[in-house]
Amino acid sequence: MRIKDVIISKSYTGFFFDDQKAIKSGAVNDGFLYVGKPIIPGFTTIRQKGEAISLQLILENGQVGYGDCAAVQYSGTGGRDPLFLADDYIPFLESEIKPKLIGESVDLFKPLAEKYDRMLVGGKKLHTAIRYGLTQAFLSATAVSHNVTMAEIVRKEYGIIESKYETVPVFTQSGDDRYTNVDKMILKEADVLPHGLINNMETKLGRNGELLVKYVEWLKNRINTYKQREDYKPILHIDVYGVIGTAFDNDIDKIVDYLIKLEETASPLHIRIEGPIDGGNKEDTIYYLKKITEELDKKGSKLEIVADEWCNTLEDIVDFANEKAGHMLQIKTPDLGGVNNVIEAIMYCNKVGIGSYCGGTCNETNVSAEVSTNIAVACMATQCLAKPGMGVDAGYMIVKNEMNRIIARTNRR
Repeated sequence: MRIKDVIISKSYTGFFFDDQKAIKSGAVNDGFLYVGKPIIPGFTTIRQKGEAISLQLILENGQVGYGDCAAVQYSGTGGRDPLFLADDYIPFLESEIKPKLIGESVDLFKPLAEKYDRMLVGGKKLHTAIRYGLTQAFLSATAVSHNVTMAEIVRKEYGIIESKYETVPVFTQSGDDRYTNVDKMILKEADVLPHGLINNMETKLGRNGELLVKYVEWLKNRINTYKQREDYKPILHIDVYGVIGTAFDNDIDKIVDYLIKLEETASPLHIRIEGPIDGGNKEDTIYYLKKITEELDKKGSKLEIVADEWCNTLEDIVDFANEKAGHMLQIKTPDLGGVNNVIEAIMYCNKVGIGSYCGGTCNETNVSAEVSTNIAVACMATQCLAKPGMGVDAGYMIVKNEMNRIIARTNRR
Protein backbone atom coordinates (compact mmCIF):
# COMPACT_ATOMS: atom_id res chain seq x y z
CA MET A 1 0.00 0.00 0.00
CA ARG A 2 1.42 3.38 -1.07
CA ILE A 3 0.91 7.00 -0.13
CA LYS A 4 -0.92 8.93 -2.85
CA ASP A 5 -1.36 12.29 -1.11
CA VAL A 6 -0.30 14.19 2.01
CA ILE A 7 -2.46 16.80 3.72
CA ILE A 8 -0.66 19.23 6.06
CA SER A 9 -2.47 21.57 8.44
CA LYS A 10 -1.75 23.77 11.43
CA SER A 11 -3.02 22.42 14.72
CA TYR A 12 -2.85 23.12 18.42
CA THR A 13 -1.53 21.21 21.40
CA GLY A 14 -2.96 20.41 24.79
CA PHE A 15 -0.85 22.99 26.60
CA PHE A 16 1.72 25.75 26.03
CA PHE A 17 5.36 26.46 25.27
CA ASP A 18 7.21 27.79 28.34
CA ASP A 19 10.59 29.50 28.50
CA GLN A 20 12.17 27.31 31.17
CA LYS A 21 15.26 29.51 31.52
CA ALA A 22 13.14 32.56 32.32
CA ILE A 23 11.06 30.60 34.82
CA LYS A 24 14.15 29.20 36.56
CA SER A 25 15.56 32.72 36.66
CA GLY A 26 12.66 33.84 38.83
CA ALA A 27 9.79 34.80 36.52
CA VAL A 28 6.62 35.07 38.59
CA ASN A 29 3.03 34.21 37.72
CA ASP A 30 0.39 36.78 36.89
CA GLY A 31 -2.63 34.53 36.84
CA PHE A 32 -1.86 31.84 34.26
CA LEU A 33 0.79 33.98 32.57
CA TYR A 34 4.34 34.88 33.52
CA VAL A 35 5.72 38.37 34.04
CA GLY A 36 9.04 39.27 32.47
CA LYS A 37 11.03 38.99 29.28
CA PRO A 38 11.76 35.68 27.57
CA ILE A 39 15.34 34.42 27.39
CA ILE A 40 15.27 31.51 24.92
CA PRO A 41 15.43 32.52 21.23
CA GLY A 42 12.10 32.32 19.40
CA PHE A 43 9.91 33.05 22.41
CA THR A 44 7.93 36.29 22.27
CA THR A 45 6.52 35.80 25.78
CA ILE A 46 7.58 33.47 28.60
CA ARG A 47 4.43 31.41 28.08
CA GLN A 48 2.86 31.18 24.63
CA LYS A 49 0.32 28.93 22.93
CA GLY A 50 1.38 25.45 21.95
CA GLU A 51 1.39 24.64 18.25
CA ALA A 52 1.67 21.48 16.18
CA ILE A 53 1.43 20.41 12.55
CA SER A 54 -0.99 17.64 11.59
CA LEU A 55 -0.10 15.18 8.86
CA GLN A 56 -2.63 13.03 7.02
CA LEU A 57 -1.20 10.36 4.74
CA ILE A 58 -3.83 9.40 2.16
CA LEU A 59 -3.31 5.83 0.96
CA GLU A 60 -4.20 4.28 -2.41
CA ASN A 61 -7.36 2.71 -1.00
CA GLY A 62 -8.51 5.92 0.69
CA GLN A 63 -7.47 4.96 4.20
CA VAL A 64 -5.62 7.61 6.23
CA GLY A 65 -2.62 7.51 8.55
CA TYR A 66 -2.40 10.30 11.13
CA GLY A 67 0.55 11.93 12.86
CA ASP A 68 1.14 15.20 14.68
CA CYS A 69 4.45 17.07 14.65
CA ALA A 70 4.73 18.34 18.24
CA ALA A 71 7.48 19.52 20.57
CA VAL A 72 7.84 19.61 24.34
CA GLN A 73 6.64 22.38 26.66
CA TYR A 74 10.21 23.37 27.52
CA SER A 75 11.54 23.62 23.95
CA GLY A 76 14.89 25.19 23.15
CA THR A 77 16.62 24.17 26.38
CA GLY A 78 18.26 21.12 27.95
CA GLY A 79 19.93 20.19 24.68
CA ARG A 80 16.69 20.18 22.67
CA ASP A 81 15.86 21.48 19.21
CA PRO A 82 14.59 25.08 18.91
CA LEU A 83 11.04 26.30 19.42
CA PHE A 84 8.65 24.62 16.95
CA LEU A 85 6.18 27.07 15.42
CA ALA A 86 3.79 25.79 12.74
CA ASP A 87 4.06 28.76 10.37
CA ASP A 88 7.85 28.39 10.32
CA TYR A 89 7.82 24.73 9.32
CA ILE A 90 4.72 24.12 7.16
CA PRO A 91 6.39 25.64 4.04
CA PHE A 92 9.39 23.35 4.60
CA LEU A 93 7.15 20.28 4.87
CA GLU A 94 5.22 21.24 1.74
CA SER A 95 8.30 21.85 -0.39
CA GLU A 96 10.89 19.41 0.95
CA ILE A 97 9.07 16.48 2.56
CA LYS A 98 5.68 16.04 0.87
CA PRO A 99 7.14 15.30 -2.59
CA LYS A 100 9.36 12.60 -1.08
CA LEU A 101 6.38 10.93 0.64
CA ILE A 102 4.25 10.48 -2.48
CA GLY A 103 4.61 6.87 -3.63
CA GLU A 104 6.24 5.57 -0.46
CA SER A 105 5.11 2.10 0.63
CA VAL A 106 3.64 1.74 4.12
CA ASP A 107 3.64 -2.07 4.07
CA LEU A 108 6.36 -2.01 6.73
CA PHE A 109 6.76 0.65 9.42
CA LYS A 110 10.33 0.21 10.66
CA PRO A 111 12.36 0.79 7.46
CA LEU A 112 10.23 3.78 6.45
CA ALA A 113 10.51 5.32 9.92
CA GLU A 114 14.27 4.84 10.03
CA LYS A 115 14.67 6.33 6.55
CA TYR A 116 12.99 9.62 7.48
CA ASP A 117 14.32 9.73 11.03
CA ARG A 118 17.87 9.62 9.64
CA MET A 119 17.21 11.78 6.58
CA LEU A 120 19.39 14.84 5.97
CA VAL A 121 18.06 17.91 4.20
CA GLY A 122 20.63 20.58 3.52
CA GLY A 123 23.09 18.55 5.56
CA LYS A 124 20.89 18.62 8.66
CA LYS A 125 18.54 16.15 10.30
CA LEU A 126 14.88 17.08 10.38
CA HIS A 127 13.60 18.89 13.48
CA THR A 128 12.68 16.35 16.17
CA ALA A 129 9.02 17.44 16.00
CA ILE A 130 8.86 16.69 12.28
CA ARG A 131 10.46 13.27 12.72
CA TYR A 132 8.05 12.60 15.57
CA GLY A 133 4.97 13.44 13.49
CA LEU A 134 6.10 11.67 10.31
CA THR A 135 6.82 8.40 12.08
CA GLN A 136 3.53 8.52 13.99
CA ALA A 137 1.79 8.82 10.63
CA PHE A 138 3.82 5.92 9.21
CA LEU A 139 2.90 3.66 12.13
CA SER A 140 -0.75 4.68 11.86
CA ALA A 141 -0.79 4.10 8.10
CA THR A 142 0.89 0.69 8.35
CA ALA A 143 -1.63 -0.37 11.00
CA VAL A 144 -4.72 0.71 9.07
CA SER A 145 -3.41 -0.86 5.86
CA HIS A 146 -3.11 -4.20 7.69
CA ASN A 147 -6.33 -3.73 9.70
CA VAL A 148 -4.57 -4.19 13.05
CA THR A 149 -3.61 -1.94 15.97
CA MET A 150 -0.39 0.05 16.02
CA ALA A 151 0.68 -2.02 19.03
CA GLU A 152 0.49 -5.21 16.94
CA ILE A 153 2.64 -3.68 14.19
CA VAL A 154 5.27 -2.75 16.80
CA ARG A 155 5.39 -6.22 18.31
CA LYS A 156 5.52 -7.94 14.93
CA GLU A 157 8.27 -5.75 13.41
CA TYR A 158 10.43 -5.60 16.56
CA GLY A 159 10.08 -9.27 17.51
CA ILE A 160 8.37 -8.71 20.86
CA ILE A 161 6.90 -12.10 21.75
CA GLU A 162 4.17 -11.97 24.38
CA SER A 163 0.86 -13.77 24.42
CA LYS A 164 -1.20 -10.98 25.97
CA TYR A 165 -1.43 -7.22 25.80
CA GLU A 166 -1.72 -5.78 29.30
CA THR A 167 -2.28 -2.38 30.88
CA VAL A 168 0.65 -0.12 31.71
CA PRO A 169 0.50 2.06 34.87
CA VAL A 170 -0.58 5.59 33.94
CA PHE A 171 1.15 8.65 35.39
CA THR A 172 -0.98 11.79 35.65
CA GLN A 173 0.50 15.30 35.82
CA SER A 174 -0.92 18.23 37.74
CA GLY A 175 0.93 21.26 36.48
CA ASP A 176 0.71 24.25 38.79
CA ASP A 177 -2.72 23.22 40.08
CA ARG A 178 -1.09 20.67 42.36
CA TYR A 179 -3.93 20.48 44.89
CA THR A 180 -7.26 20.40 43.02
CA ASN A 181 -5.79 18.15 40.35
CA VAL A 182 -4.64 15.67 43.00
CA ASP A 183 -8.26 15.28 44.10
CA LYS A 184 -9.15 14.39 40.50
CA MET A 185 -6.33 11.84 40.41
CA ILE A 186 -7.53 10.22 43.61
CA LEU A 187 -11.09 9.98 42.30
CA LYS A 188 -9.85 8.43 39.06
CA GLU A 189 -7.49 6.15 41.00
CA ALA A 190 -4.48 7.10 38.93
CA ASP A 191 -1.64 4.61 39.25
CA VAL A 192 1.09 7.26 39.59
CA LEU A 193 0.68 10.90 40.66
CA PRO A 194 0.93 13.94 40.82
CA HIS A 195 3.95 15.43 38.90
CA GLY A 196 3.68 18.61 40.99
CA LEU A 197 5.68 20.97 38.77
CA ILE A 198 8.21 21.93 41.46
CA ASN A 199 10.19 24.24 39.17
CA ASN A 200 11.01 27.15 41.49
CA MET A 201 13.12 26.94 44.63
CA GLU A 202 11.71 29.95 46.48
CA THR A 203 7.97 29.36 45.94
CA LYS A 204 7.62 25.60 45.50
CA LEU A 205 10.57 23.77 47.03
CA GLY A 206 11.62 26.11 49.83
CA ARG A 207 15.19 27.24 50.48
CA ASN A 208 15.83 24.11 52.55
CA GLY A 209 13.24 21.97 50.80
CA GLU A 210 10.65 22.48 53.53
CA LEU A 211 7.77 23.35 51.17
CA LEU A 212 8.11 20.09 49.24
CA VAL A 213 8.24 18.06 52.46
CA LYS A 214 4.96 19.66 53.51
CA TYR A 215 3.47 18.95 50.10
CA VAL A 216 4.44 15.25 50.23
CA GLU A 217 2.88 15.01 53.68
CA TRP A 218 -0.28 16.66 52.34
CA LEU A 219 -0.37 14.22 49.41
CA LYS A 220 -0.18 11.18 51.65
CA ASN A 221 -2.88 12.49 53.98
CA ARG A 222 -5.13 13.50 51.09
CA ILE A 223 -4.89 10.04 49.54
CA ASN A 224 -5.60 8.33 52.85
CA THR A 225 -8.59 10.59 53.51
CA TYR A 226 -10.30 10.32 50.12
CA LYS A 227 -9.27 7.00 48.60
CA GLN A 228 -12.27 4.86 47.73
CA ARG A 229 -10.52 1.51 48.19
CA GLU A 230 -8.36 0.53 51.12
CA ASP A 231 -5.81 -1.07 48.82
CA TYR A 232 -5.37 2.05 46.65
CA LYS A 233 -1.71 2.96 47.05
CA PRO A 234 -0.52 5.09 44.14
CA ILE A 235 3.14 5.77 43.51
CA LEU A 236 4.14 9.37 44.19
CA HIS A 237 6.14 10.83 41.31
CA ILE A 238 7.28 14.43 41.66
CA ASP A 239 9.19 16.39 39.02
CA VAL A 240 11.53 18.96 40.58
CA TYR A 241 13.36 20.29 37.50
CA GLY A 242 16.78 20.31 39.16
CA VAL A 243 15.85 22.72 41.96
CA ILE A 244 16.88 20.30 44.73
CA GLY A 245 20.41 20.53 43.37
CA THR A 246 20.10 24.32 43.34
CA ALA A 247 18.89 24.42 46.95
CA PHE A 248 21.74 22.24 48.21
CA ASP A 249 24.52 23.58 45.95
CA ASN A 250 24.83 20.20 44.18
CA ASP A 251 26.15 18.63 47.42
CA ILE A 252 25.49 14.89 46.91
CA ASP A 253 25.38 14.02 50.62
CA LYS A 254 22.91 16.80 51.43
CA ILE A 255 20.75 15.91 48.45
CA VAL A 256 20.65 12.23 49.42
CA ASP A 257 19.78 13.04 53.03
CA TYR A 258 16.98 15.29 51.82
CA LEU A 259 15.64 12.64 49.45
CA ILE A 260 15.55 10.11 52.28
CA LYS A 261 13.58 12.63 54.32
CA LEU A 262 11.06 12.82 51.47
CA GLU A 263 10.89 9.02 51.38
CA GLU A 264 10.22 8.84 55.13
CA THR A 265 7.54 11.49 54.79
CA ALA A 266 5.83 9.59 51.95
CA SER A 267 5.95 6.19 53.67
CA PRO A 268 4.23 3.76 53.24
CA LEU A 269 3.67 5.10 49.73
CA HIS A 270 6.47 4.59 47.23
CA ILE A 271 8.03 7.79 45.87
CA ARG A 272 9.95 8.80 42.75
CA ILE A 273 11.77 12.10 42.27
CA GLU A 274 12.32 13.23 38.71
CA GLY A 275 15.23 15.51 37.85
CA PRO A 276 16.62 16.17 41.36
CA ILE A 277 19.66 17.86 39.81
CA ASP A 278 20.57 19.43 36.48
CA GLY A 279 24.29 19.46 35.80
CA GLY A 280 23.93 21.95 32.98
CA ASN A 281 25.12 19.42 30.42
CA LYS A 282 24.74 15.72 29.71
CA GLU A 283 28.04 14.52 31.18
CA ASP A 284 27.68 16.31 34.51
CA THR A 285 24.02 15.35 34.82
CA ILE A 286 24.92 11.68 34.32
CA TYR A 287 27.67 11.99 36.91
CA TYR A 288 25.43 13.56 39.55
CA LEU A 289 22.48 11.24 38.98
CA LYS A 290 24.71 8.18 39.03
CA LYS A 291 26.25 9.24 42.36
CA ILE A 292 22.86 10.05 43.90
CA THR A 293 21.46 6.71 42.72
CA GLU A 294 24.46 4.81 44.12
CA GLU A 295 24.28 6.55 47.49
CA LEU A 296 20.55 5.96 47.85
CA ASP A 297 21.03 2.28 47.05
CA LYS A 298 23.89 1.98 49.54
CA LYS A 299 21.69 3.39 52.28
CA GLY A 300 18.91 0.90 51.47
CA SER A 301 16.55 3.59 50.23
CA LYS A 302 13.66 2.53 47.99
CA LEU A 303 13.16 6.04 46.61
CA GLU A 304 13.66 6.05 42.86
CA ILE A 305 15.43 8.73 40.85
CA VAL A 306 14.01 9.51 37.41
CA ALA A 307 16.27 11.07 34.78
CA ASP A 308 14.81 13.66 32.41
CA GLU A 309 16.90 16.71 31.43
CA TRP A 310 19.72 16.00 28.94
CA CYS A 311 18.33 12.48 28.45
CA ASN A 312 16.79 13.38 25.10
CA THR A 313 17.86 11.08 22.27
CA LEU A 314 18.06 7.31 21.92
CA GLU A 315 21.83 7.63 22.33
CA ASP A 316 21.30 9.62 25.53
CA ILE A 317 18.92 6.96 26.85
CA VAL A 318 21.52 4.27 26.23
CA ASP A 319 24.25 6.33 27.92
CA PHE A 320 22.14 7.12 31.00
CA ALA A 321 21.01 3.49 31.24
CA ASN A 322 24.53 2.09 30.93
CA GLU A 323 25.75 4.39 33.70
CA LYS A 324 22.72 3.64 35.89
CA ALA A 325 22.15 7.39 36.14
CA GLY A 326 18.78 6.99 37.80
CA HIS A 327 16.45 4.11 38.57
CA MET A 328 14.07 5.11 35.76
CA LEU A 329 14.53 7.10 32.57
CA GLN A 330 11.91 9.33 31.08
CA ILE A 331 11.72 8.60 27.38
CA LYS A 332 10.39 12.03 26.46
CA THR A 333 8.79 10.96 23.21
CA PRO A 334 8.97 14.19 21.12
CA ASP A 335 12.64 14.69 22.02
CA LEU A 336 13.64 11.35 20.47
CA GLY A 337 12.39 12.33 17.03
CA GLY A 338 11.09 9.21 15.31
CA VAL A 339 8.85 6.96 17.38
CA ASN A 340 11.05 4.10 16.17
CA ASN A 341 13.58 5.50 18.66
CA VAL A 342 10.96 5.45 21.42
CA ILE A 343 10.42 1.75 20.74
CA GLU A 344 14.16 1.05 20.81
CA ALA A 345 14.59 3.09 24.00
CA ILE A 346 11.90 1.24 25.94
CA MET A 347 13.24 -2.09 24.78
CA TYR A 348 16.79 -1.14 25.81
CA CYS A 349 15.75 0.04 29.29
CA ASN A 350 13.80 -3.16 29.83
CA LYS A 351 16.77 -5.21 28.64
CA VAL A 352 19.28 -3.65 31.08
CA GLY A 353 16.86 -3.55 34.02
CA ILE A 354 16.16 0.16 34.34
CA GLY A 355 12.67 1.65 34.55
CA SER A 356 11.19 2.66 31.19
CA TYR A 357 8.88 5.66 31.47
CA CYS A 358 7.13 6.26 28.14
CA GLY A 359 6.64 9.94 28.77
CA GLY A 360 6.41 13.02 26.64
CA THR A 361 4.89 16.38 27.36
CA CYS A 362 1.68 18.15 28.22
CA ASN A 363 2.27 20.06 24.98
CA GLU A 364 1.28 17.17 22.68
CA THR A 365 -1.97 16.21 20.94
CA ASN A 366 -4.55 13.45 21.15
CA VAL A 367 -3.00 11.80 18.09
CA SER A 368 0.55 11.67 19.46
CA ALA A 369 -0.77 10.49 22.83
CA GLU A 370 -2.62 7.57 21.25
CA VAL A 371 0.44 6.53 19.24
CA SER A 372 2.62 6.70 22.37
CA THR A 373 0.11 4.57 24.26
CA ASN A 374 0.23 1.86 21.60
CA ILE A 375 4.01 1.82 21.86
CA ALA A 376 3.98 1.70 25.67
CA VAL A 377 1.59 -1.27 25.66
CA ALA A 378 3.44 -3.10 22.87
CA CYS A 379 6.84 -2.67 24.54
CA MET A 380 5.62 -3.22 28.12
CA ALA A 381 6.91 0.09 29.48
CA THR A 382 7.16 0.54 33.25
CA GLN A 383 4.74 3.47 33.09
CA CYS A 384 3.02 5.69 30.55
CA LEU A 385 2.24 9.42 30.73
CA ALA A 386 -1.33 10.70 30.62
CA LYS A 387 -1.18 13.45 28.00
CA PRO A 388 -1.72 16.04 26.64
CA GLY A 389 -2.60 18.93 28.96
CA MET A 390 -2.27 19.59 32.67
CA GLY A 391 -5.92 19.29 33.60
CA VAL A 392 -5.80 15.53 34.31
CA ASP A 393 -9.22 14.66 32.89
CA ALA A 394 -8.61 14.94 29.14
CA GLY A 395 -5.12 13.40 29.09
CA TYR A 396 -6.09 10.54 31.40
CA MET A 397 -9.19 9.83 29.30
CA ILE A 398 -7.28 9.80 26.00
CA VAL A 399 -4.51 7.47 27.19
CA LYS A 400 -6.59 5.18 29.36
CA ASN A 401 -9.33 4.74 26.75
CA GLU A 402 -6.83 4.04 23.97
CA MET A 403 -5.08 1.53 26.23
CA ASN A 404 -8.35 -0.24 26.97
CA ARG A 405 -9.26 -0.31 23.26
CA ILE A 406 -5.89 -1.83 22.36
CA ILE A 407 -6.20 -4.54 24.98
CA ALA A 408 -9.83 -5.37 24.17
CA ARG A 409 -9.18 -5.52 20.42
CA THR A 410 -5.93 -7.47 20.50
CA ASN A 411 -7.05 -9.98 23.09
CA ARG A 412 -10.31 -10.54 21.20
CA ARG A 413 -8.19 -12.01 18.39
